[in-house]
Amino acid sequence: MNATDVTMVRVYINEGSGKLKTLLKYLHDESKVHGVTVFRGITGFGKSGRYHSSTLMDMSLDLPVVIEFFESPERAAAIIAHLDTQLEPGHIVFWNARMNGSVD
Repeated sequence: MNATDVTMVRVYINEGSGKLKTLLKYLHDESKVHGVTVFRGITGFGKSGRYHSSTLMDMSLDLPVVIEFFESPERAAAIIAHLDTQLEPGHIVFWNARMNGSVD
């Protein structure tokens, strides 16, 4: 099996932060990341401790969102450095992984 080292990156934000479109535009247009998946959470809370939920009683548009992608370690480091200037500390998680195939 051909395997390649990659860095997995997850970015945690809220829909209501207004940052989703900006971050996706950066990842797509400027960084040319090969692929991104965006997950919308049904419930979550962050540093404030305030719940964000999609219950029928609270049809919030401020749900938790996770942006996930992987890239070569070198490219991921540059992207993370840029994202770090756009987000408060504690919103980016990354780790080393192996991918079958190559990143090309």
